[in-house]
Amino acid sequence: MNKITIAIDGYSSTGKSTVAKQIAKHLGYVYVDSGAMYRAITLYAIEEGLISKEDFNKEALIYRLDQIDISFKFNEALGFAETYLNGKNVEKQIRTLEVSSFVSKIAEVSKVREKLVKIQKQLGKDKGVVMDGRDIGTVVFPNAELKIFMIASAAKRAKRRYKELMERGDNITYESVLKNVTERDYIDTHREDSPLVKAKDAIEIDNSDLTLEEQYSKILSLVNMTLEGIE
Repeated sequence: MNKITIAIDGYSSTGKSTVAKQIAKHLGYVYVDSGAMYRAITLYAIEEGLISKEDFNKEALIYRLDQIDISFKFNEALGFAETYLNGKNVEKQIRTLEVSSFVSKIAEVSKVREKLVKIQKQLGKDKGVVMDGRDIGTVVFPNAELKIFMIASAAKRAKRRYKELMERGDNITYESVLKNVTERDYIDTHREDSPLVKAKDAIEIDNSDLTLEEQYSKILSLVNMTLEGIE
């Protein structure tokens, strides 16, 4: 059977990663969480004191990009690949609200995007990949056979993210999560380099009121239609 490339873009906390993992597992494809890559660099910048609420030493980060190694290792117990930063498992650390509050600023840096897009293109060169992010269908894989653009109301997305963080044991408020979601939306859609936009040939899915099962079923039907169309 011919393999395809599946690009899933959309706003933060729309469940892109969840459904991308499900589809990749079902098809036996490689799953790549492009957002985790930006989060890993953000974590590096935080730990090295390069970014804070008061300051962002962009030049220092760019200078150190060659020192940052990001890789993924499949965890059989979890059923998905975890993110490693310079050889250290950082899957939990990159999912914090602190990292979320800075990741869009890191993603604005053209040199950061240049480094990560190069890696992402290489990961998908043989097709058989499901990748989610902000610019997968527009920049990384403009020729992807299936492009999906996911949206949901900011309130619904904030509730989902808040629930997820609370279940992890993070000490946060719903208001802080909602503020983070809306701020990231603005930065992601207004940055000069590869802003978050829907590709012309992407299929938009509003999952504000969809269950995880309904979302998966809807996207899987699109995948099957695409596969049937290239056979």
